[in-house]
Amino acid sequence: MQYKIFCLLFCTLLLAFSPFASKTAKAFDQTERMKLIQQIQVLKQKIQHLQALILNLRLQQEITAASYLAVNLSNNSVVLEKNANQPFPIASITKLMSAVVAFENIDTDQTITLTEKMLEPLGYSPSLFLGLNVSAKNLLQASLIQSTNDAAESLTYFLRKGNFLDLMNQKAKELDMANTVFFDPHGLNPANRSTATDIAKLLTYIHENHAEILSITKNNNFWLPDPTGRLLKFQNVNNFYALPEFIGGKTGYLPEARQTSASLFNINKEPVVIILFYSSNRQSDTFKIINQLKN
Repeated sequence: MQYKIFCLLFCTLLLAFSPFASKTAKAFDQTERMKLIQQIQVLKQKIQHLQALILNLRLQQEITAASYLAVNLSNNSVVLEKNANQPFPIASITKLMSAVVAFENIDTDQTITLTEKMLEPLGYSPSLFLGLNVSAKNLLQASLIQSTNDAAESLTYFLRKGNFLDLMNQKAKELDMANTVFFDPHGLNPANRSTATDIAKLLTYIHENHAEILSITKNNNFWLPDPTGRLLKFQNVNNFYALPEFIGGKTGYLPEARQTSASLFNINKEPVVIILFYSSNRQSDTFKIINQLKN
């Protein structure tokens, strides 16, 4: 495809300039010069258009994600997309909705004592242990920073667990996330599914109403004491957190979902949502999209 485009460009240039090849500069009158300038301008526009087509073709070939979406929130324009309305398992992106429900329905200063039931999910932190009395705020940070599944599970016990999940699905309906459904608060269940379009709506809502959630996802300095009195750190598992352009977001992984990402970046001084589903390398895919938008 790229070879054909280059051939087309070459032939266009050849045809455009061939009538003038045999003429000398002295033979041009003013009218001919103006025509030539106009033709050159048209050719420049064609070249730019062809370059954009080539760049888009390369991008589609190189991005590994089965579905992606980039939306400029300054004007809500879709910049790039592929299979944006196709549902996929979303893995730990689920925790963004859990955080919204927690912030809107729980006093985050309230505490709870962790039980075996709360600590059952895979993906635990040694800083969360049986009998620990911990605040909802700290559980939120553990859930969003280190993607700790038992922290997200424990949040549901501030309400009845069924109520918490009902509120997650109800919020999805309120945000017109028509292709989204949640079966757990952390994303271990591959039946938690959504589309890039729906998750972009969620991230936009968080950006406009709960900026503190995004701030938490940028944090890499969160500690809780262990039983011996030492401080254990929750490591931020989102590799984007240190980037100055990163406003906030969440990544995830499941074998059924591969790598997922829902992030907000400041690109060319404008907020842009970038969603990736079923990616082999979400970091590389995200940088490819960012670089294209920057250029």
